[in-house]
Order: sequence, then structure tokens, then C-alpha cells
Amino acid sequence: MAKVRHSRLQARKWSTVTLVLSMLFMLSVVLLMLLGLGIFSLPINNDDSAPNDLTSYRRMASERGKGLGKRGEQWTEVLSWEPRAFIYHNFLSKEECEYLINLAKPHMVKSTVVDSKTGKSKDSRVRTSSGMFLRRGQDKIIRDIENRIADYSFIPVEHGEGLQVLHYEVGQKYDAHFDYFLDEFNTKNGGQRMATMLMYLC
Repeated sequence: MAKVRHSRLQARKWSTVTLVLSMLFMLSVVLLMLLGLGIFSLPINNDDSAPNDLTSYRRMASERGKGLGKRGEQWTEVLSWEPRAFIYHNFLSKEECEYLINLAKPHMVKSTVVDSKTGKSKDSRVRTSSGMFLRRGQDKIIRDIENRIADYSFIPVEHGEGLQVLHYEVGQKYDAHFDYFLDEFNTKNGGQRMATMLMYLC
């Protein structure tokens, strides 16, 4: 009886080992197929001087997407991981900047701030610039920019606000402030702000 039991245990042990090896072999085959088809890729850094440097990321030409005019080489500079702060170089083309400026210029008015009690706009000395809001998805060029913002921020287009164009004369300012809402009105009607993207139109 003891010999029979021992041989059964050995058979189970070998079948378990065989099963594990078979699974590892199949996983290796699937991984090689994914690599061969280009569906999966291993991270390879060609810069030997800084193999683990995550302070910048250069985008491939195919990632540039749609838009007005040509943008230069696009690359991401990491300023901070916590809190997250990045600079997206060449995010807008010169033509897109000029388009936004010309679209907004005739409609600029004194900038306001949100009243934390009522949720409505009010005049304030803490903000002295002029500005205007564009409708979300207003035209094809605006939609292309909004889609690009969604791609870079990983936040869906429908969760974004309309673009706001601001103009600062010499000496104008917006005092230090938080870019989230403190009032119930705005958090109920649109939700809390999760991210802000600033685009310099020059």
C-alpha cells in the first residue's frame, strides 16, 4: 500500500510540474507572437547616458495628429511627478496660435472670478486681465485642439470646459489662486476641475 501511495504522489507531482512548464512555454509563445506582430513592445532606451531618465518623452511623428499648420518636434518635459506638472513642447502650431488670437480678439472683456457663495462671475482686483470663452467643439480647429488636450491629459473631451483665451498687458495679473471650485454651484453643474492645461499663444 505504501508503495502505491508513493507512486501516485510522484505522478501527481510530475503532472503538476509538466502543467506549469507547459503554461510557461505557451505564455512565451504568445509573448513572442505579440512582439513579432508589433502589438506589444519592450521599453528600449537608446540614450545610454540616462537609461532610467523619465524627465522627457519625445513623441513620434505619427503621434502628432491633426491640426492647423505644422508643429515642430513634440516632446514632454516632466517638471514634477507629485504634483504632476508637465511642459508639452510644440503643443500648438504658430497657425493655431494666430487662429485663436484672431478668433478671440473682437470678444475680449475684463476677466472675472467665481464668487464662492453664489458660483457666479464677479469683478475682482485679484484678476486684471481680459479674456473670453470659446464654445466647446466650436469648429474643426477647436475640436482638433480639444482632442489633442484629451490625448495628452487622458481625460475625455466631454469632461473638458470650453477653451478660455486670456490676454495680459504689461502689469496685469492674476494673483495666486487654486484652480478648483470651492462653491457647490460649479461642482454640481459640471463637476470639479481635475487638471488645467495652459497654452501660450506666441
